[in-house]
Amino acid sequence: MDAATFRWVLIVIAVLLGIAIYLYGLHQTRLRKRDAIEILTREEIDSAFIEDEQLRDELDSLSQILQDNDADDELDRIQINPIRETQPAPFTLPDPEIFIPSLLDGKGEDQVISYFLRHDDFRLITGEEAHAAVQHAGLDSDKDGYLIYRQENGIMFRVASLTAPGHFFDIAQLEFSTLGFNCFIELEDCGNPRLAYEAMLKKIDELVRLLNVKVYKPPQELLTIGDVSDIRERLA
Repeated sequence: MDAATFRWVLIVIAVLLGIAIYLYGLHQTRLRKRDAIEILTREEIDSAFIEDEQLRDELDSLSQILQDNDADDELDRIQINPIRETQPAPFTLPDPEIFIPSLLDGKGEDQVISYFLRHDDFRLITGEEAHAAVQHAGLDSDKDGYLIYRQENGIMFRVASLTAPGHFFDIAQLEFSTLGFNCFIELEDCGNPRLAYEAMLKKIDELVRLLNVKVYKPPQELLTIGDVSDIRERLA
């Protein structure tokens, strides 16, 4: 056998061997697929359907229960962070009621000049604090229990308590307390409003330093230099 013929014989053998290997691989693949299908028996298939039906029934039952118990409300009450969400909201007390004496009821800014002296947090002024400040400022009391400041021209201004009933009859008593002072001038009964206003500002400055309070104009606005300038121009 010459070399060329021997080469062709080897080529044919190689081709036939390759075809045989390919066909054998296909046969093995078919066998594995058939075995896999046979593993899942009819009993297991039936069992799977039964479990699916049971699960479906349980889901339907759960859905009905949620509807009967108003599921939307229940879901709204689910808490993501129970510790934080159960903490109560900060509670703040409303501002206490400030007492206005009856003689000032219905009177406007053209009839009365009134300033409140109090702490910004509505902390009470004790009787001891109030009595010492009143004595230092040289304030007296009238028959109605209001504090008054006198000069040679008469009464310059009056002071009422911001706590009902508004008088200072018990100011020297330990149990006395007040939200603050209401310093006011009744313009209709004042002979010299400009002089009275300047005297009131001077005494207010003393009381502010003695009691460490702030000055407000009704209802609850801090008094400014501009406000004082406006009153001075009006009384000039």
